[in-house]
Amino acid sequence: MDPFLKKFFPNVYRRMKEDKKISNYCKFDSQLLTLFTSSLYISGLISSFFASPVTRAFGRKGTMLVAGVAVLTGSTLGASASNVYMLVFGRVSLGIGLGFANQSVPLYISEMALPQHRGAVNIVFEIGVSIGVLLANLVNFGTEKIEGGWGWRISLSLASVPASILTLGAIILPDTPNSLIQNTNNHEKAKRVLQRLRGTTDVQAEFDDLIKASSISKTINHPFRKIIQRKYRPQLVMAAAIPCFAQMTGINVITFYAPILFRTIGLKESASLLSTVVIRVFSTSCIFVAMFAVDKYGRRVLFMIGGIMMLATQLTIGGLLTALFGDHGTLSKVSAYIVLVLICIYVCGFGLSWGPLGWLVPSEIFPLEIRSAGQSITVAVGLLFAFLVGQTFLVMLCHMKSGIFFFFGGWVAAMTLFVYLLLPETKNVPIEKMEKVWKEHWFWKNIVSDQVDDEKVYS
Repeated sequence: MDPFLKKFFPNVYRRMKEDKKISNYCKFDSQLLTLFTSSLYISGLISSFFASPVTRAFGRKGTMLVAGVAVLTGSTLGASASNVYMLVFGRVSLGIGLGFANQSVPLYISEMALPQHRGAVNIVFEIGVSIGVLLANLVNFGTEKIEGGWGWRISLSLASVPASILTLGAIILPDTPNSLIQNTNNHEKAKRVLQRLRGTTDVQAEFDDLIKASSISKTINHPFRKIIQRKYRPQLVMAAAIPCFAQMTGINVITFYAPILFRTIGLKESASLLSTVVIRVFSTSCIFVAMFAVDKYGRRVLFMIGGIMMLATQLTIGGLLTALFGDHGTLSKVSAYIVLVLICIYVCGFGLSWGPLGWLVPSEIFPLEIRSAGQSITVAVGLLFAFLVGQTFLVMLCHMKSGIFFFFGGWVAAMTLFVYLLLPETKNVPIEKMEKVWKEHWFWKNIVSDQVDDEKVYS
């Protein structure tokens, strides 16, 4: 929004409005602007390491409660900001909430869900995120038209609505059976919760698996040391690789910089904000498709389809911008809307694959004894790369220009090959039985086959 840029980032606003000589790709190149955006990620990264022991000691509910309170604080600071420092501190608080929520919510969902429906239920998390972003885009589009230049305050303050829902849910919802067994040792309460979740009293076999996993978990005093053992090598690789690749698709470039990107290629402010709404509608629709397809066709199929869609569109967009868009020109309206259509196809590919599956797969592959540590690594790596991409994107856009789409396209090609070769199918496999997929995989079976010897060495 122009009033927001004018108040907090006047140099960017001045270049955008007055400087006709600067390259189209460099008008928004501001380290202060990128610090505002990426401070969310760096605070989330740091907080994710504190979230792991909190989750392990106080359960998933306690971590979700911290997340809700942090986001409430951040939205209050942002909405009332009178200078850029308050704005950044508000983003830092939001980042703390992000770190704690990403640590606890996917685990909570995976531990509550039936194995045969775990994929669909877990994708509800990504659907919620996507709908939240869609609503935020609609709010931005609406408040941009408010006279007086204070619409951005409404936009930032409305983050308190989902934060309040999360806080209330953390208070009234039961904790997971895994968490109750691990933290309270109240087996009767855990069994009652499990019976309510499954809709039957015949849960003894699953309950015994949970108790066994908890017993193993309680023998582990240092889960971060444990996870580097050879027997957990596949999970450790996936905990680092999947969130890294999810960020290197370039999706956060689209999500957070879409209005800037569309204004760069010649659309007006209202049109660029409306374009981001259209993009998010397509993305959310495809995540719904993924929810219904993931437990039927599996994770790998969706990763492959999404990877092909993203790679093809990024190469096409890069080629179009290289051929038609210069440093000081503008795209025709037809060309700009062609780019918009291609980006919609791109976000559909992400919505089918790395969007929901980037959270689903890591949340379901860790055994209980390393689950909190593994999820912390997943969240931390994701936020680290989100920070790096967010902090460097505007500089990269200025120097690489349309080549930035080829850059991210190369990453999409690499991650699609990685999934094809190294990620086994986890569809319909109970969490407590997940170790078998690694033992049966063509590559990982050679790594985990020596797990008994490893246990003797580390015991």
